[in-house]
Amino acid sequence: MPWFAKLMYRALLWKERQRARRDGGATATRGRPAHLILGERGETLAYWFLRQAGYIVVARNRRGRAGEVDMVARDGPVLAFVEVKTRTSEEAGPPESAVTRAQQKRIAKAAREHMRKMKRRPAAYRFDIVSVFCDASAGLQVRLTKDAFKG
Repeated sequence: MPWFAKLMYRALLWKERQRARRDGGATATRGRPAHLILGERGETLAYWFLRQAGYIVVARNRRGRAGEVDMVARDGPVLAFVEVKTRTSEEAGPPESAVTRAQQKRIAKAAREHMRKMKRRPAAYRFDIVSVFCDASAGLQVRLTKDAFKG
């Protein structure tokens, strides 16, 4: 399966680079705001990035009373709760800096809620951030920060 994930990730990279050259990023379609479309594209790219990196994604957009976790994935024996941040410019800093302390608390609370519902709890868990930076001039960059914060 890793070869398929690598193929999909490379195809998505190519597609996003073509889109960035053509129109400079997300455009609003069918009445949906551009930032929501960009976020969905970033999450899809992050999903395939994690898959080709060896993660097994077990849930996407996991919602609970405490909040939402973008992805829940296994990285070997470790359960990773992944937050995805997508940006088109670094005016406000790198994408991973957008995960505020309040968001970290919300993600940790949602993660605890998710683990309470599991039949077998993981031996270890952590919080990762995938940063997707889309820029027509700099290209497309995806970064993974493992153990980005403590819950």
